[in-house]
Amino acid sequence: MTAMPQTALNPQELPGIPPKRYFTIGEVATLCDVKTHVLRYWEQEFSQIKPVKRSNRRYYQRQDILIIRQVRSLLHEQGYTISGAKQWLKGDKGSQESDRYKQVIRQTINELEDILISLKKTV
Repeated sequence: MTAMPQTALNPQELPGIPPKRYFTIGEVATLCDVKTHVLRYWEQEFSQIKPVKRSNRRYYQRQDILIIRQVRSLLHEQGYTISGAKQWLKGDKGSQESDRYKQVIRQTINELEDILISLKKTV
């Protein structure tokens, strides 16, 4: 039996987040490997995702992208339900909150290391 081709990117394969302040929904969809309609749905389900809306357009910031990536990981890789992911993000338990912050910090460190490597390549 042959394995099905994997189309979704693993968290380690997601592209680094460019150093800019605002991102369009299309850019975020690419950075997080989800479709735009999924992002719109997650905005309704997860109060932590709060894009700035101007002129009927959504503009996401870095912290939104980190949360979206976390939601994607919880739902797609870790097998959480929407309800379970909401509870995890709320951090009802102290240890879960600590784990959440550690994971965000690890992800930020990895992205900063990627930026450092790309900066060293340009020098």
